[in-house]
Amino acid sequence: QVQLVESGGGLVQAGGSLRLSCAASGIIFSVNTMGWYRQAAGKQRELVATITPGGRTNYEDSGKGRFTISRENAKNTVYLQMNSLKPEDTAIYYCHARHVLYETIQWGQGTQVTVSS
Repeated sequence: QVQLVESGGGLVQAGGSLRLSCAASGIIFSVNTMGWYRQAAGKQRELVATITPGGRTNYEDSGKGRFTISRENAKNTVYLQMNSLKPEDTAIYYCHARHVLYETIQWGQGTQVTVSS
């Protein structure tokens, strides 16, 4: 059974930091590109960042210079370090896994991030 379990969300003041974690099970982590998406109330889900099995990263403009995605293949875990948070970062953050060959996709259940002004 595939599971992506996010943790680390919460309430933080603007300018603060949070580190999200996503622990994966039931997949071969090392052959999955991992990513973080977010969905704010009333808006579509959007990509935040991705990291390939080899560690190549990609960031959308919303998080460039403030967010850092990383992964520990030995722990089947991907992280999102978020600094200088803004109220507009408030959203549910979802972990995402995509197999590099078969392109099968898995989603986590999401973790709420709320940034107060």
